[in-house]
Amino acid sequence: MEKRQRIFILGDSLILGAIGENLRSGGQFDLTNLALPNDVREIESMKPDAILFDLETPHMEFIFSLTESCSKLLLVGISPDTNIVKVWIGRQLQELSMQGLLAVIKDQLKVSRFDGGSA
Repeated sequence: MEKRQRIFILGDSLILGAIGENLRSGGQFDLTNLALPNDVREIESMKPDAILFDLETPHMEFIFSLTESCSKLLLVGISPDTNIVKVWIGRQLQELSMQGLLAVIKDQLKVSRFDGGSA
């Protein structure tokens, strides 16, 4: 049996709640709802695979520091007011040749094509 990935939902907006329920009903993920933590190390110690959060919540800058210690962390910011979803991947690449860098850029541009090519 494949390991279930841990997804944290950070915040309590209506849209995050609906997304969480949808993910929970699929049974593929281990979901945890969290209020805003006092300390980023609180989240870090729980080792999430992904964090969903509301882009409109003030003072969320701390969340990006998690990508330094959790190199494979996926951050998904959702703006319920503008229907925008932003995705950050904390994957770190080391010792890339120029050819390797170009391949990464091309791959990421292919991923962004699903939305009509806009970033």
